[in-house]
Amino acid sequence: MARTIKNPKKAKRKNKGSKKGDVASTSSSVPTIQPRVWQPGVDELEEGEELQCDPSAYNSLHAFHIGWPCLSFDIVRDSLGSDRKDFPHTVYFVAGTQAEKASWNSIGVFKVRNISGKRREIVPKKSSEDDPDMDGESSDSDDSEDEEEGGSGAPVLQLRKVAHHGCVNRIRAMGQNPHICASWADSGHVQVWDFSSHLNALAELETEGIQGSSVFNQALLVNFRGHKDEGYAIDWSPVVVGRLATGDCKNCIHLWEPTSDSTWNVDPTPFIGHSASVEDLQWSPTEPHAFVSCSVDGTIAIWDIRIGKSPAASFKAHDADVNVISWNRQASCMLASGSDDGTFSIHDFRLLKDGNTVVAHFKYHKYPVTSIEWSPHEASTLAVSSSDNQLTIWDLSLEKDEEEEAEFKAQTKELVNAPQDLPPQLLFVHQGQKDLKELHWHAQIPGMIVSTAADGFNILMPSNIQSTLPSNGS
Repeated sequence: MARTIKNPKKAKRKNKGSKKGDVASTSSSVPTIQPRVWQPGVDELEEGEELQCDPSAYNSLHAFHIGWPCLSFDIVRDSLGSDRKDFPHTVYFVAGTQAEKASWNSIGVFKVRNISGKRREIVPKKSSEDDPDMDGESSDSDDSEDEEEGGSGAPVLQLRKVAHHGCVNRIRAMGQNPHICASWADSGHVQVWDFSSHLNALAELETEGIQGSSVFNQALLVNFRGHKDEGYAIDWSPVVVGRLATGDCKNCIHLWEPTSDSTWNVDPTPFIGHSASVEDLQWSPTEPHAFVSCSVDGTIAIWDIRIGKSPAASFKAHDADVNVISWNRQASCMLASGSDDGTFSIHDFRLLKDGNTVVAHFKYHKYPVTSIEWSPHEASTLAVSSSDNQLTIWDLSLEKDEEEEAEFKAQTKELVNAPQDLPPQLLFVHQGQKDLKELHWHAQIPGMIVSTAADGFNILMPSNIQSTLPSNGS
């Protein structure tokens, strides 16, 4: 983010007598204020300053909303191909609303197409040809860089709403059969849906955007009422098709086993190992019988469904509530956890016998971590969202390299020294959303992240995640 002066005239009066930053002008005596990079967690906004987004930091950045805020959403795997490289992009989602009245809620099944963007080299290519569109007022502008544009016009949102009584705490689409979705309701019910008719209708729809005013009443595949309280923890197994686990605020976890493509047997006897609310759970990316859960009690539990209803292991993970966890699908020994105190940790299960699984611990965020997820394409990269209105991207393989920094500085002829009090693993900071709730990487579009907040959704592709993006010549 860059910060600029909100009221240049006021700033000039405040700095009267100083010539620094003044620019001669025939139309106005107001100086042009040079934008500066704002360091989150380090800098504070002064009176009259405001933050402004620098579009050059993104290959793609779009915002949209579907009406009421959504606490949870999921990206739906589609048939458009994996490792998609070229703009414009099309993505499918499911999301549950947080409406003012229970009867006003719905699950949105939607498609966003014509997501445009651009791709840049990490070091700008210098060209001897003059660009007539170059903006000479700011050296921070990247408008003149060589880039590939994809798509034209604004993204198009196409939406179908399915009636849902009560707010949706969390929603997840099955990876193997993405038309099957499970949702946690604040009524305490866990429901399973078949959205194939809506996804098929959206796939065939190429007309102008539709803000679905009509709400479909759809029969459920399952409506499980066995939990004693509402909950948030829910996950489909990536290994066993149709296997599901759900955890509630009364510390109970129930196992769902599929009996057909559209029916499940839910074990009425819960798994119990936490002393407080189960906040999140994740199935192993490699083992069919293992999952992990985290709790308000500050612990993470490891479960093996073959050996009873108690944890196979449990350990203290944070000094506060453990809100979210993410199991690394590229490196299955690694787990990330985010806490209510703003910290997040990286755990290595290979160290479990030693009694301390933490291999990295970060205190960057000042407010609760609300979502955490490993990149599906890079084993060392993860994204974190927080109630401090920041979404951060981290590359745990990075270390401060003074020689490389000096070389990069010489190439770009810019001041690129990282602040001493920011971790070198911090790769990117995205802001502009209020009350961030959840984020997901797109498994089929490298480098794309979608996030939801009180003021809607963002689709972003930071320009410095180069390792996940193809070169222009590919």
